Parts: sequence; structure tokens; C-alpha cells
Amino acid sequence: MKPSYLIVLLGISSGAFAQSTVTPYGIADLGVHYSNGINASNAPVVSGSTGSVSSGVNNTSRWGFKGQESLAPDMTVLFQLEGGLNIDTGASAKSDKLFDRLAFVGIKTGYGSLTAGRQATILSDAISTVDPLGMRYASLNPNINVTALSNTAFGTHAFGVQYGTSGYNDNYYRLDNMLKYTGDFGPLVARASYSFGEVAGNSSALSTMGVGLAYQQDGLNISGAWMKFKNSADFDLQAYTLGAAYQLGSVQLKVNFGQNRADTSTTKQTRQHIASGGAALALTADLTLTSAYYRVRREATGFADDGFDRSFIYLEKSLSKRSTAYIETDYTNWKANAAGVSGNKANSSNGYGLTIGLMHKF
Repeated sequence: MKPSYLIVLLGISSGAFAQSTVTPYGIADLGVHYSNGINASNAPVVSGSTGSVSSGVNNTSRWGFKGQESLAPDMTVLFQLEGGLNIDTGASAKSDKLFDRLAFVGIKTGYGSLTAGRQATILSDAISTVDPLGMRYASLNPNINVTALSNTAFGTHAFGVQYGTSGYNDNYYRLDNMLKYTGDFGPLVARASYSFGEVAGNSSALSTMGVGLAYQQDGLNISGAWMKFKNSADFDLQAYTLGAAYQLGSVQLKVNFGQNRADTSTTKQTRQHIASGGAALALTADLTLTSAYYRVRREATGFADDGFDRSFIYLEKSLSKRSTAYIETDYTNWKANAAGVSGNKANSSNGYGLTIGLMHKF
């Protein structure tokens, strides 16, 4: 075949399959928030109330780009870049990362997708469909914070070191250098991931691995995952989650159970147990009432057992396809010394909040 004919054929082929799209998107969520016993950063205080304008009380405010290009009838290249925002100040959620939430590229075929970069863990993937609160209020939601490990520090004790490649102490919800596989097989979704620690001379340090499996059919969703994280000293953090959701007419019921165990030294360990349940009721076509309850308990070597109970109620009114007005209330009861101290005074053992907000998706 002459070279000119080959060039023409390649041109026809690329024109037939290379269809590319790039989509900007985001969420702007802002509310007027009142709290007592908990400050604007959701930390316990000795006493007193706080008024604030808070970002992300319903869904985390964010912005990003996602796109894909078809290379063949059954092969697509995809990418996504996403950063968190604090709408109340206009600042990025993380000052050290422009795209702190997602930054990956990958390929998708009939056998599933394989992506590489900074990504949410498969713990968060597993929880997303069965969390009783529907992944609302990320900074206060115990399944996001404790089950999926986005904020393991509360009270007088914290893990205090980095496990995996998140880049932060006590926050391992998203990891750098991650390879993630997701495969859809009818009602089953299989997930597997591995994150390279990239520590010279020690391939195990800061690495992570995990597997997950979900089943969804006829209104029933069952979802679970397991992950193992390493810190720089090669100590383990292992985490598990298993939950279910069921659609019963206008009501969706959800339950989830989580547990994690961190070796914080050769002789010390921290265990956390999380149980949650809730329901979402469609009152009308555009009005939804959601309630959720979380029970968190912690056992740590050298510390008294502690934890907290937390409940939420959301009333949401859809104003349009993209805009939602909402009212949120939450109540926290800290157990033992989980509330911690401010100076030399113990913080309040109870706290509650109330938010009136507006969320717009674009």
C-alpha cells in the first residue's frame, strides 16, 4: 500500500472515532448557619453560640472539568480535574492543591475503566450509594469523616500521621498516585485500587491497596469495600465498610457499618466503629425530607474509650433542575472525653446546628 493511501485511511479512521467532549461543571452551595456548642469549623467549644456563612453544608462546593474522546467503538479516553471551593471566602478548599478533589486520566473499554492520578478511594465509592445522609455535609458527616477517613481527628486523640499518599495527617479520603479499576458486570460493580507510596528504597511505605464490590437491582443496593494503608514507618491502617439501600415506594432506606484499625506504633492501636441508618421521604415531586443517625465509638491504647452520636434532618425544595433550597439541623452528643478541651476547660458535651441554604449546580 502506498504511503499516501495509508495516510488517507488513518485520517478517515480518526475522523470516524475521535469524537472529543470537554465539560465544565460545579456546585455552589452556601448557607446561613447558627450553632451552639460547636464553632463554624465544626469543632466543639466550651460554650456559646456562633453565627456564620458556611459553604458546602448540603454538597461540597466545587468546580472542575471532565472530558472524553472516543478512539474506537468500544474504547474511550477520559479525564477529570476537580477542586474544592469555599464559596463564603472565594478560596480554594486546599491551599496547596488546585485540584485537590480529583486529577486523573484513564481509559474505558467494555471490560471496565482504568484511571490513574489523584482519586477518591474505593471506601468512598462504596459508601456513596448507601450513606444515610446521601454524602451531604462532608465536614460533619461521620461516614465521610470516620468510615471513609477524611477526618479521623476528634477529641483528645488522633492518628496524627499520614497513611497512604493523601498528603495530609488524619485525612486519607483521596490519594495521589492511584491506579483504580472499575468494572460493570450487569448488576455487579467490581472495584480495585493500588496507590504507589513512592518512598525511595521502600515500596511498601505509604502504599495502599483495596477491593470493593456492589450489587444493584430492583431497588436494592448492597455495597462494600476493604482497604489497607501504610504509613512511612510501614504501620498498617485497615478499613472496612458494608451498607445497603432499598427503595420502598416514596421512601429510600439506608444503613451502613464501618470499622477501621490503625497501628499507631509497635505497641499501640486505635479502633473505630461506625453504625448508621436513615431514610429519605419524597413528600412531593419537589420536596424531600431526609433523616440520618450515626453512632461512632473509638478505642485507643492509652486513652479512655470515647465517641459520639450525631443526627441530622434535611428538608430540601427543588426550585429547578439545578437549584435547591434547604433547611438543615444537626445534633451531636459527645461520649466520654471525645469533645476534648479548650485550654484547661472541657468542651461542651452537646452541640447543635441549624442552616438555611441554597445550592446551585452548573
